[in-house]
Amino acid sequence: MPEFLKLIPVKQALQILLSQIQVNAIAERIDTLTALGRVTAESIRSSLPLPPFPRSTVDGYAVRAADTFGASESLPAYLRVIGEIQMGSSPGFAINPGETGLIHTGGMLPESSNAVVMIEYTQPVGGDTVEILHSVAVGENIIKVGEDVQAGQEVIPYGVRIRPAEIGGLAALGILEIVVAKKPIVGIISSGDEIISPDGKLLPGQVRDVNSYSLSALLDQTGAIPKRYGVFPDQEDTIHSICSRALDECDMLVITAGSSASARDLTARVIIKLGSPGVLVHGVNIKPGKPTILAICNDKVVIGLPGNPVSALVIAGLFVVPVVETLLGLTKVGFHPKFWARLTTNIPSQAGREDWVAASLIIDNEGYQVDPIFSKSNLIFSLVRANSMVRVPADATGLSAGERVEVYLLT
Repeated sequence: MPEFLKLIPVKQALQILLSQIQVNAIAERIDTLTALGRVTAESIRSSLPLPPFPRSTVDGYAVRAADTFGASESLPAYLRVIGEIQMGSSPGFAINPGETGLIHTGGMLPESSNAVVMIEYTQPVGGDTVEILHSVAVGENIIKVGEDVQAGQEVIPYGVRIRPAEIGGLAALGILEIVVAKKPIVGIISSGDEIISPDGKLLPGQVRDVNSYSLSALLDQTGAIPKRYGVFPDQEDTIHSICSRALDECDMLVITAGSSASARDLTARVIIKLGSPGVLVHGVNIKPGKPTILAICNDKVVIGLPGNPVSALVIAGLFVVPVVETLLGLTKVGFHPKFWARLTTNIPSQAGREDWVAASLIIDNEGYQVDPIFSKSNLIFSLVRANSMVRVPADATGLSAGERVEVYLLT
């Protein structure tokens, strides 16, 4: 086993873990309308161009652009209106020189027309004649065939999480089923003699299980299937027995509590018995969450999280989420969009340790401001009150008020 609580930088610890993961994602075919949040297990190509016909982007008149050259309010061009293009059908006529047809937004361009004059730049003058008060160039106010997607083009690559935009695009192509990665099952085990189920009656010295529920929500949001095994006392044989069962039944295992350097810490000893190579990292140079355990047991990831709710959730975001994303086959793993905001209050920190501080992000006349929320790592409502986290780099001895700092939104 590695030296107990030998602290490793966050990025290095994550790289050590991810490099040992064997990805054997199982694919399944599902309805496109149920694919929100799922990850593609194969690339998706279009069988047709989109749009499949040239369309107008405005209400106006379909024309040959050459018939409008030089047209202006003082010297309009006069064209003969030969018909109206009905929505949802072919025009039924072609545009010859000196002719035009009334068209609506999204309508199909008649043959031989190559531009549309906006209706604001036209004026009917009686009979079947219209004044054109503005010239247009070839291709103006139209969408060409295949301008969005070409036939045979890859529209969604492998390893992409499906968003509402992708579902809309697939519907436009008539793709009603797609192949996605099957959701990995992640077992969650809580330990601690003082922990009881949320539906239990609190006795003196007891606290309700927070971690199983917050982690379940995080896993569900990330694209995994959480499987809660319950709360177990700090007894090594009991913890080992339930962990062995969970590891057989799940694709990954998360254990909360029992990871710090005390006589009652059983997690590391249990993990060693679960399979090889065992513990890869025990101790990450971060606050909160220093006593984190990262392991691989019989080709499955096992992560030991601190018991304090804030620590557990922060560390899960940094390590559990990237592992789930890797198991799903995502091409962008561990990506956390960040931006910069001005700090309202000093944040003290210890040099050589990466700190993550809950914060409230606000927008005022001066732009983005971020206000730290200082609290202990067992106070879950410090995160409930927060909408973001401020990262204090390991090489910093703190951050000063007024300084622009890295901010990561909480979702």
